[in-house]
Amino acid sequence: MKPPVAPPGWSRWLVPPAALSVHLSIGQAYAWSVFKPPLESALHLSGTQSALPFQLGIVMLGLSAAFGGTLVERNGPRWAMTVALVCFSSGFLIAALGAAVSQYWLIVFGYGFVGGIGLGIGYISPVSTLIKWFPDRPGMATGIAIMGFGGGALIASPWSAQMLDSFGTDNDGIALAFLVHGLTYAVFMSLGVFLVRVPRTEGARTPGAPGVLDGPQVSARAAVRTPQFWCLWIVLCMNVTAGIGILEKAAPMITDFFSDTSTPVSAAAAAGFVALLSAANMAGRIGWSSASDLIGRKNVYRVYLGVGALMYLLIAAFGDSSKPLFVVCALVILSFYGGGFATIPAYLKDLFGTYQVGAIHGRLLTAWSTAGVLGPLIVNWVADRQEEAGKSGAGLYGLSLTIMIGLLVVGFAANEFVRPVHARHHIPAPKDPQDPQDPQDPKDPKDPKEEAHDGTDQHAAK
Repeated sequence: MKPPVAPPGWSRWLVPPAALSVHLSIGQAYAWSVFKPPLESALHLSGTQSALPFQLGIVMLGLSAAFGGTLVERNGPRWAMTVALVCFSSGFLIAALGAAVSQYWLIVFGYGFVGGIGLGIGYISPVSTLIKWFPDRPGMATGIAIMGFGGGALIASPWSAQMLDSFGTDNDGIALAFLVHGLTYAVFMSLGVFLVRVPRTEGARTPGAPGVLDGPQVSARAAVRTPQFWCLWIVLCMNVTAGIGILEKAAPMITDFFSDTSTPVSAAAAAGFVALLSAANMAGRIGWSSASDLIGRKNVYRVYLGVGALMYLLIAAFGDSSKPLFVVCALVILSFYGGGFATIPAYLKDLFGTYQVGAIHGRLLTAWSTAGVLGPLIVNWVADRQEEAGKSGAGLYGLSLTIMIGLLVVGFAANEFVRPVHARHHIPAPKDPQDPQDPQDPKDPKDPKEEAHDGTDQHAAK
């Protein structure tokens, strides 16, 4: 299947809106908490049970991105966006059926499993294309798109809440809300399907031009054999674990921190805090990733991990004595969380080239699946154990904050070990980057071209 090639004169600035139409839709995943209380009441679920669709969705995001990354590279962004549209929208429709017939397993299967596949394929669908269109500013380009995933909840949260208010919070109301979500997102994501194009490369061999494979290139198969890939896996996993630990428990955390003070945090204020965190998450994706184009990828991850550890330390030491300090530190951490997602594709491009960067990115997102389980588990499990030990308020979180600091230090160390990829992993750039059957595509693990190199080792991460 040939991806759609841009006609002469096509503006590359039409590609980011195509990516945004997908990412703003699948970013609804961060608004799942809106459905938790109605589901718990209507289907008599515990808090742990009502989180299952979200947790399975994040796991499937990483797995589908890992296993589908090569197909995304081979078939192109339009194919990937179409698959994402079908899976993500179908997930809502299956969940609507589950709510209507009071079968929670259908909601878990639909939203978590089927919809989660749409999350993963949709998340990586525009990354490789954007990097090829914007070789001069890859951090900014991927930041624009991935900003949409962080900002999707800002649209979905009030929209979902309004629908539940209008339709009701019983089974029928929840089912109708799921149905409207599925149909609306199908229409909105269709904009990206019809608008996306890959750059034309015929006759274009100017270094730095859109679509030109400039510099050393590494295949996805070879990339996962390098220490650089696994260092970045640790970096992403640690950064995401630290951020999602706060994001998943933001409202109860700020309430607990100031529950023993003379000015406790109200439910409305806690909800406002969650909205601020979402805004910081979104802003960090475009702000920090754009900054990485100027200061380099390794340096910006030093900020994410080093300053992030300092923010956690300030919360642990002084967070319960100052609301402004707690809020500011949390906002900074969430901006790093979002920035880490948006910067990682450009970091991969620096190290491995653009040849199969989408497939490499997909494999790396298994770190997100791990962190999606690890972060909430650390914060919730520790808080439960501390409560059983008789502690309350900020005392519930002291140990988990210390663990997060340790994880960020591990991520910081892993980032320091990142070096240029050895030339033995480089492959010759294919004659036609859009042709999956190009004879220089190293599909055979024994292909001697996979080990070919030009004798240089000059490709370095900024």
